[in-house]
Amino acid sequence: MTPERYHRICDTLDRRQPDLTVIMDGVHKPHNIAAIVRTCDAVGILDVHAILPNNRARMAAGTAMGSQRWVQVHKRDESSSVIRELQGQGVQVLAAHLSDTAVPYREVDYTRPTALLLGTEKFGVSDEAAAAVDQHVVIPMMGMVESFNVSVAAAIILAEACEQRRAKGFYDQPRIEAARYSELLFRWGHQKIARLCDAEGIPYPALDDEGQVKDSAALTALLRQRHSPDPEV
Repeated sequence: MTPERYHRICDTLDRRQPDLTVIMDGVHKPHNIAAIVRTCDAVGILDVHAILPNNRARMAAGTAMGSQRWVQVHKRDESSSVIRELQGQGVQVLAAHLSDTAVPYREVDYTRPTALLLGTEKFGVSDEAAAAVDQHVVIPMMGMVESFNVSVAAAIILAEACEQRRAKGFYDQPRIEAARYSELLFRWGHQKIARLCDAEGIPYPALDDEGQVKDSAALTALLRQRHSPDPEV
């Protein structure tokens, strides 16, 4: 990892928003999943929750432009438990959903811990999820159609969340807990070594101020020892 890349990764982690997330409840078209993940990366979201139909949906790499490397997509079985879990952590869960109680998306305070729930491309948010969330939000439409494509709607709403947080200084200093910051810094900067450490159950080694492994010789020796047929070698 070059020093330039190290500092770019640090700058990106410094702007990540651990209390802003997205729940994709049944979004299944690869290009939509990829576009939403790319938007999440662009606005500083670190974690996304995905309830995938039959667990078979995949991401279109071209649309994501590599963003899936920087955003952690957590596959979940169903939305209700995710909603309850986040609400239990003090997160307001909003659904992009047209209803009698929906408010224009700009009227919401996104500086609060927030999760945005997005429904399926064809049917939208399920009745169960709509009843469980804290608020429905809509994007006012000026034409004949009732809504934007799900990935476009996500981008519009998340751009508003990003702007509100930027205005309040949320991107000006690191907000990720220190241990997770260090873990992500290593995984993003040294992906191959991280995979080896994960496979062998070895803690990630410390990095110096330029992002290099401090004691690479010791790490190499440990990995060689783990793979040696003779434990004394």
